Amino acid sequence: MAILGTLLKKGIRLRESLEQEYSNPLELQKQSLKKLLIAAKDTEIGKKYGFAEILKSFKQSGDAFHQKFSEKVPLYNYEKIYEEWWHSLKDGKKNITWPGSIRYFALTSGTSGASSKYIPITKDMVKAIRRTGVRQILSLSKYDIPDDLFTKGILMLGGSTDLEFNGTFFSGDLSGITTGKLPVWFQRFYKPGKKISKNKDWGEKLEQIVQQAPSWDIGIIVGVPAWLQILLEKIIDRYQLQHIHELWPNLQIFVHGGVSFEPYKKGFEKLLGKPLIYMETYLASEGFLAFQALPHRNSMRLVLNNGIFHEFIPFNDANFDEHGEVKPDASILNISQVKEGVDYALLISTCSGAWRYMIGDTIRFESKAEVEIRITGRTKHFLSLCGEHLSVDNINQAVKRAEEELNIDIREFTVTGLPHGTLFAHHWFAGTDSAVSEEILRARIDAYLHELNDDYAVERKHALKEMRLSKIPSHLFYDWLRAQGKEGGQNKFPRVLKGEKMKDWLQFLQNNGVQL
Repeated sequence: MAILGTLLKKGIRLRESLEQEYSNPLELQKQSLKKLLIAAKDTEIGKKYGFAEILKSFKQSGDAFHQKFSEKVPLYNYEKIYEEWWHSLKDGKKNITWPGSIRYFALTSGTSGASSKYIPITKDMVKAIRRTGVRQILSLSKYDIPDDLFTKGILMLGGSTDLEFNGTFFSGDLSGITTGKLPVWFQRFYKPGKKISKNKDWGEKLEQIVQQAPSWDIGIIVGVPAWLQILLEKIIDRYQLQHIHELWPNLQIFVHGGVSFEPYKKGFEKLLGKPLIYMETYLASEGFLAFQALPHRNSMRLVLNNGIFHEFIPFNDANFDEHGEVKPDASILNISQVKEGVDYALLISTCSGAWRYMIGDTIRFESKAEVEIRITGRTKHFLSLCGEHLSVDNINQAVKRAEEELNIDIREFTVTGLPHGTLFAHHWFAGTDSAVSEEILRARIDAYLHELNDDYAVERKHALKEMRLSKIPSHLFYDWLRAQGKEGGQNKFPRVLKGEKMKDWLQFLQNNGVQL
């Protein structure tokens, strides 16, 4: 297996990786959309919106194809596309939004909405996810790592591969669906292995991994930061280690996604004996959208030529209302029209039959030339009770700065908006066991938000009359997720709580003796 390591280290590249690196982004996206439309032109949605007619515009130069596509196909969010199209996929109907029938659905509530969403996963999408995953693995040739790393185990901490089957389709966590379809050559490296990965009891699964940990030689760990941190803490505690490298000396890479890693980094690195290489991924239930392709970057490369067509809506008051809903006359751009430093809501059309689909994330281009992006938040996960426009990115950055200045570890955190008389207040909840007073932590986060967000600074003088903070045990965040049936896998705690979720959270805290 050392031969495999040597070959990868020498820099073998997939043709598609080189194609994206040296091609015009708009041309790559044009070809991607063309392939999607050709594949789906005879589906029900393809017939209704004239995909065949749209394809005629691809003979024209420039972005005429995008203009035609925008004219013919409406925008969709999950509720709209499910009501019009995807609900019939669950009944086994074929050729609705993508050729054939759908055998797999990724179950997700994301970090918004109360009920589970059913995201169709086609064979083409599984292949696309695998291709992008291999491209990220091959990008490791740009890092200074030893050849034999590629012979070590890869621990992937995801959802259960034992999917639910109702007689028509399978459903479960996306990580469970894709892990169950790993190529044969990869299974030699994959941990925790088929038996443990099937376990649906998250606590029991962690215990089984802890028991097996000494028998593995792990080089790469993959997963959501919070759950991996909990696992490493359990292993260190069980075997009375100073740090995880005493057990896994060859551990060198952490591939993470789902949430910003920066607020977790300080606490996570206390578990290490030496630095790790951090690689971020943007793997959503709707597809593998981007990955960190270059060392020492805090950005990811948007994948332009692998089954996904991207569109971008500037995330501002001109295009979105106060609830994060897109306005009918919103400006929608293609890859050639975006600018660096601007937040965009992302629309995707995919080989799983999503069309002009509002995925719910906001991103920002760090480098247009290299198509490098950073996730900045969610279209509905921001607070703007009175015009403060507080984003998830602001929230993450303020917590990170407070951790660094006060030398503390904040495991989890969230913020809600509340009435304050006739005006408004924010209430923060910080999960930390560090010795810091609530008032000092509150004051530092508030001060940093003043620096990070001009609108916040203005409204704190006017309508946003109070910023409260409650310091609570970090385990309450995970207990709440467990109570919601959202423990482990790709689940994560929302940074902003609104509506029914906010009410559930506040009630949960009161039931657990937290004074609000």
